[in-house]
Amino acid sequence: MRHYPMIRIDKQLLDQVSEKAKKAPRRRMNHNFHQSPEDLLNRMLNAMEPDTYVRPHKHENPDKREAFILLRGSFLIVEFDEKGNVTDHVILSKEKGVYGLEVPPRTFHTLISLEPGSVIYELKDGPYIVQTDKIFAPWAPEEGAADCQAYNQRLLQQLQVNA
Repeated sequence: MRHYPMIRIDKQLLDQVSEKAKKAPRRRMNHNFHQSPEDLLNRMLNAMEPDTYVRPHKHENPDKREAFILLRGSFLIVEFDEKGNVTDHVILSKEKGVYGLEVPPRTFHTLISLEPGSVIYELKDGPYIVQTDKIFAPWAPEEGAADCQAYNQRLLQQLQVNA
């Protein structure tokens, strides 16, 4: 039986991943803890800067749950119906006393980082297969499109969230 060392999640690691996110073209960075994409539970840090864009998506066929636990900063997480209407939202924030949530399978959702250096611990059913992992919302801009930031800003205004 192979022995794996204990995984520590500390300020130094959060700082390292956040620094990589700040320098990354997508303005976000994962730090995976799972050994391979085939693991049945994918676990990672996800550092995001406020100007990143996560295209709304859902996980189905196969169905996958996705959980987020706040480690630093704050995030807006939004759920949508099939037509792109907001059905629910929550702000993960120490000040608000909300530290995590789980998005059920087959639910369109997105995340918006609300402050620099924000980091979540993300857990998602595996395995990770890039071709089937996400179904992107057809009503939201593609990542890299000119109107991604405007889309995020409209959501923030609609939900009256200050970033």
